[in-house]
Amino acid sequence: MGDEFFEDIELLNEAMENAYLFVTKKVTVDDIYDKYLKTGNFNRFALPFDPTTEDGRTTIILETLIEHFTESEEYEKCAELVKIKKSLTN
Repeated sequence: MGDEFFEDIELLNEAMENAYLFVTKKVTVDDIYDKYLKTGNFNRFALPFDPTTEDGRTTIILETLIEHFTESEEYEKCAELVKIKKSLTN
């Protein structure tokens, strides 16, 4: 497999981590933006949704995040995301 494949996987993982932090309100979009400005790599600003139009707290985004973190065996993150998802349906 080429380097491009691994870069895509890295970008996906970064997007999921950013989304988790944003959805759980551990960071703001400005925090994520500042991180990329500091690294000089703004082209890699990664989120699986548009933060100018939604907060990521939708069923489809939460299910995507839960699936991602289940596959990577990060169960504490999954538990947090499941709580958020349940709060949306109540």
